[in-house]
Amino acid sequence: MRTVAIQNKSEDEMVTSQGSGTLARPDMEGGRIGAYTALGGVASVVPLPWLPDVALRRIRGAMVHEIAMRHGLSLSTEARAILSEPSGVDGPRGLLENGIRFAAGQLLSRFGPFGIFPPVRSAVSTFLLGHLFERYLEISRSDRSIRINVEEARRVRRAIEQAIVLAFTADTSQHRDPRPVAAEDLRDQLTQIIDGVIMKITSLPNWLTRRVEAAFDESLATMRA
Repeated sequence: MRTVAIQNKSEDEMVTSQGSGTLARPDMEGGRIGAYTALGGVASVVPLPWLPDVALRRIRGAMVHEIAMRHGLSLSTEARAILSEPSGVDGPRGLLENGIRFAAGQLLSRFGPFGIFPPVRSAVSTFLLGHLFERYLEISRSDRSIRINVEEARRVRRAIEQAIVLAFTADTSQHRDPRPVAAEDLRDQLTQIIDGVIMKITSLPNWLTRRVEAAFDESLATMRA
């Protein structure tokens, strides 16, 4: 009898853990989204027309699918297509395309000449999609359905696009991290330049997420109002 009770308890714990959401779900943030971000950057290196967008669409599609799956949700085919489309919610001629391009230029100017490279642009857009979609499912989604449909996906994608515009068309000079200053700098000029570029790149995640998260939350609130 004791053995049966233990087995029943174990089964109950498994059911509870499967339905407990956050406690049972493996964390998607950090390394996993970072890996997709790297793949998104590499996809733009392919020196052939159309192939970079096709590859990036596949990478982003796999990422949003995994994020949804880890939250116990599914994506309709149309919803996945909207979220993974590199050109935006309305395709290459979307209404927000010009604003997003301008905002991306504002952001990437922070990284000097490296910011003009397509791999950097693709990596940044992939990171933003993954991070904000994860944030939406974690703290903002109120729909009880286990399937994300096309309308919900379109709403989320528009909020992401608007967040990018809001975050990076405003003055960002007051929101940058203070640059650390060494007590004694013994580096030569070339090393200082290289170190400066690397430090700017590595400062992206914290600086970027703070700006975009606030803008994303504001965009979602505006859409619900």
